[in-house]
Amino acid sequence: MLNIEIQWFIVLLVNFLVLVYLLNVILFKPLLRIFKEREENVKGSLDAAREMDRKKEEGLERMNKELSEARQKAKDVFEKLREDALNKQKALLSDAEGQASTMLQRARLELKAEAEKARVSLKADAEKFSDEIVRKLVKA
Repeated sequence: MLNIEIQWFIVLLVNFLVLVYLLNVILFKPLLRIFKEREENVKGSLDAAREMDRKKEEGLERMNKELSEARQKAKDVFEKLREDALNKQKALLSDAEGQASTMLQRARLELKAEAEKARVSLKADAEKFSDEIVRKLVKA
């Protein structure tokens, strides 16, 4: 049969409890503290990464919005400049057509005046030549 001696049992029990206490103080608590710190660090890093990702997304959205607004402003400015240029071109063409019309009218009037002068001059010359021809024919 099994012979259990109480004094050795108590010594072993005390030895076991002292070892458990020492291991708890020296090994288990520091390991649990290290694991907890590591978990907190990982959790903090993950939270920081999520926050950075959120800020990145907000920054991208803001940048895309500003880029879209800038493109729209550029498009509006381009359209306004284009419209102004077309209006200026129409005005210049209209002025040029008016000037050309005025010059053409003036040239026609000058040409008519020159033609009338030439007609009067030729009529006078024709009368002079006809008188001379008649005189030469009468003399002959």
